[in-house]
Amino acid sequence: MLDNARYSLKATSTLLLLTSCLLWLQATHAEETKSKLQSEPDGWVDVLPPADLKGWYRVSVPPTGQLGREQWHVDAGQKLLICDGDGGHDMLLLDKEISDATFHLEFRYTKVEGKTGYNSGAYVRNSKNGDIWHQAQFGDAKDGFLFGQTPGADGQKKSFNLSKQISGTRVKPAGEWNTMEITAAGKVLTLWVNGEVTCQFDACGRDKGYIGVEGEGYRVEFRNLKIKEKH
Repeated sequence: MLDNARYSLKATSTLLLLTSCLLWLQATHAEETKSKLQSEPDGWVDVLPPADLKGWYRVSVPPTGQLGREQWHVDAGQKLLICDGDGGHDMLLLDKEISDATFHLEFRYTKVEGKTGYNSGAYVRNSKNGDIWHQAQFGDAKDGFLFGQTPGADGQKKSFNLSKQISGTRVKPAGEWNTMEITAAGKVLTLWVNGEVTCQFDACGRDKGYIGVEGEGYRVEFRNLKIKEKH
């Protein structure tokens, strides 16, 4: 009789644990939100560069540095923008100033066995020379936050880093596709990653600027680069 009671108690505990896990998964799933591209499908402009990268330009990081070898190219057949990751630290920026808008992109690192520290990012509201920058940082199953340098009320550059705003990470491991959107509205920059808003910056010091992506030593592919401006 005692053994039966113990078995029944163990089975009940297991069932309760499984039920709790299921409820947690359902709650987590319910909290996920669609991308703006999914929920607001009209009005987007495809900004994937052409094969010759016309309309885009490189900026060294820092801007006072020297550019390395050409490391950006487009696979027109696959509709991919690719950074080889062997041309130094740089930004590739769209040569057009943009104000309030959402920048949508999808990215995937090329996984290399034994390699760690994957690093890249995306930009909005940058200055033309890259001295002012607002970056969405993403790594290998980590990061997914905003940081950068923005003009303060006194005109001086102010550094910011929202890594402490995030809990866990929405970014997937190297080799898997991620979806990211940065929305700029007035002074507010909002970062959405794989179904969830991860952080929000409320003090952007520029009302317009340049969007782009980052190369920093790792091969990374981008697709579905799109912009939706608020008119």
